[in-house]
Amino acid sequence: MSMEHFDVVVIGAGLSGIGAGYRLQTRCAGKRYVIFEARDQIGGTWDLFRFPGIRSDSDMFTLGYPFRPWKDAKNAIAEGPAILNYLRETAREFGIDQHIRFQHRVVSASWSSEDARWLLEVQSGANGETAQCTCNFLYGCTGYYRYDAGHEPSFAGADGFCGQIVHPQHWPQDLDYDGKKVVVIGSGATAVTLVPAMARTAAHVTMLQRSPSYILSLPAHDHVADRLQRWLPAGVASLLVRWKNILVSMGIYQVSRRAPDFARRTLRQGAANSLPQGYEVDKHFSPRYQPWDQRLCLIPDSDLYQAITRGQASIVTDQIDTFTERGIRLQSGQELEADIIVTATGLRMLALGAVRLTVDGAAIDPGQTFIYKGTMLSNVPNFAFCIGYTNASWTLRADLASTFVCRVLNHMDRRGYRTCKPVYNTAVLEAKPLLNLTSGYVVRAAADLPKQAAEKPWLIRQNYVLDMLSMKMGRLEDGILKFGALAPAARTQVAREMATSTPRA
Repeated sequence: MSMEHFDVVVIGAGLSGIGAGYRLQTRCAGKRYVIFEARDQIGGTWDLFRFPGIRSDSDMFTLGYPFRPWKDAKNAIAEGPAILNYLRETAREFGIDQHIRFQHRVVSASWSSEDARWLLEVQSGANGETAQCTCNFLYGCTGYYRYDAGHEPSFAGADGFCGQIVHPQHWPQDLDYDGKKVVVIGSGATAVTLVPAMARTAAHVTMLQRSPSYILSLPAHDHVADRLQRWLPAGVASLLVRWKNILVSMGIYQVSRRAPDFARRTLRQGAANSLPQGYEVDKHFSPRYQPWDQRLCLIPDSDLYQAITRGQASIVTDQIDTFTERGIRLQSGQELEADIIVTATGLRMLALGAVRLTVDGAAIDPGQTFIYKGTMLSNVPNFAFCIGYTNASWTLRADLASTFVCRVLNHMDRRGYRTCKPVYNTAVLEAKPLLNLTSGYVVRAAADLPKQAAEKPWLIRQNYVLDMLSMKMGRLEDGILKFGALAPAARTQVAREMATSTPRA
């Protein structure tokens, strides 16, 4: 790759990157942009993860793009292949795929204030040949998960287990679990997805959890959306369904945080109503923490509860003593036999896709930065990165972030600015974790991720309505987001205006 220059470089061709491409080409039509994707396929998470039953943990009417609404009301909670197909069709329909360069991994990005641009080091192709390019603005749409490795704690005796051990992030496509005994270690979203999916053909699936998680069952078929789509024009129906689901998810979150005891009882009762009479609900479905201290696990149509009721699956709440030749021995002394053990023990988080950032030769430690409006890094010029909500669909916030980036770029063009960066006073802000969750994967990575604070615009509010008002209509020149380094043409114009307005002696 020869030395090329782009107005905007987007890193990542997943859910966020495809959305960013659309916003750039529709709101900043004159900008030349490229999307660098390290892998050889569109889709990010939805192409990488291939374990049985993989699905969205948000409804598709909000996880889908507002500019290309999801239409299948019968699959409001969609499986991974359908989501991946949706992303590919979106990229193809709007020509975004023509801007993607696959097997291009951005290794480092160096900002020069003198040149007012980024110099990127990019590894491309199967051999990882390194080349360079430059850009005026860098936009990271990498998410915050590490894609090459999940969290895999060491288990005593694992080497002696005679069966197969699998991590969901590296699922063997030829894994045959039909008629076999399976133990899934974990209680999070991946585990509650895997168990009912594998239970359809496995001899039996046991979900082994150290402690329970909150589980919310929702219908996979959105009947309200179905009716609205039949009665109203497509655009109106899509807008109403989207806002209905936004408000429902916001309501669930607000009730959980403001009335946690009520939310706890409601979630517990939902489990009890779906499980056999006399089932030990409190032991297996009553967590020690409050609702939304960690993400709620979503299951469609009570599929996990149904698998348990049918005897295809079971839950064991205990701690592991050691793996054995035939399975797992627990601290209680019970032994779980297994042909296959799935370690759904979580993901690993990664700041900015491991891209090394420097500004005028000084390395940027993401863990020492603050995040402005959940999108830009303090004191890092012409840079933004995209994160979604933890309490609602990722795309809701990702689309706001891309819209905000376009606002900033257009403002810079109108005023003739070449640079922008949020600036903060270190003596004023108190650092808080980027994500307000107590999940293990979040706590383990907190020190390496950017920080938020208790006051806006450094606060991530997890509230779509407030964020929409701030990012779509809030003032750009707010005293914190600093613009500067006028382009040559703008400097000439300013000088001309000053010369004509200054009285001569």
